[in-house]
Amino acid sequence: MEHPALKMYDYHVWANNIIIDRLMELPDEIYHKEIQSGFSSVSKVLSHIYATDCVWFDIISGKSMKHALASAGQLGEQAEIKNITEMKKLFLDLSERYKAFLNSQEDIEKMIAVDNPYAGVLETSISESLLHVATHGAYHRGNIATMLRQMGHTSAMQDYGLYLYSR
Repeated sequence: MEHPALKMYDYHVWANNIIIDRLMELPDEIYHKEIQSGFSSVSKVLSHIYATDCVWFDIISGKSMKHALASAGQLGEQAEIKNITEMKKLFLDLSERYKAFLNSQEDIEKMIAVDNPYAGVLETSISESLLHVATHGAYHRGNIATMLRQMGHTSAMQDYGLYLYSR
């Protein structure tokens, strides 16, 4: 049986693809358009999801959170100026790196220490980190759905139940 955290990560990848494919159907200017919202553009939200996914990949791969956060800031800025087609490729490449790493792990319940410079040390597991990645992405894909509605466009269904039916 597939580990629930791996299934949630697969859902995260699937849902990112669903929202990115929807964004690719919309006029190009929607992606970078400045609006009044929690984030000022859809591109900023998607680049935030990407940068955070990169942070957690670095952490579960053994890098310190301090190192992961330092490189993520630059990654997020670089991602923010990309177009949606380029973002799709970045997410695909990152998901392949995640899957290769996860397939190489004998135990995703292995404990790791995350030394967060803002919150202190957290003892957690690779599997819990994957759950964080998935729920963080779901939260921000919801931001994107709201932003699209504010701009007069519909989003795309990307909930976990639909994912289960799509398998």
